[in-house]
Amino acid sequence: MEFDLNRGWRLNPAVALRPEPFGALAYHFGNRRLSFLKTRALVTVVRLLESHDSAADALAAAGVPARQRARYAAALAALADSEVIDAR
Repeated sequence: MEFDLNRGWRLNPAVALRPEPFGALAYHFGNRRLSFLKTRALVTVVRLLESHDSAADALAAAGVPARQRARYAAALAALADSEVIDAR
């Protein structure tokens, strides 16, 4: 899945994040999927999605370097595929 960084995204309201030393666990109460956010920086990005106009803006606000954006876009695409985040 190609992830659109220029689109607005949010944490799915049916998902709860539980902080962990490695990042966070995301549990979707609707589909009962458990997903792993493998870094604290990714958790920060996911939490910032709601308050920014685009995923690119959330990445910038989280301080993600431009050279790492493709890796984060792939992680966000996986989270969208698992319904952890959804488009606004």
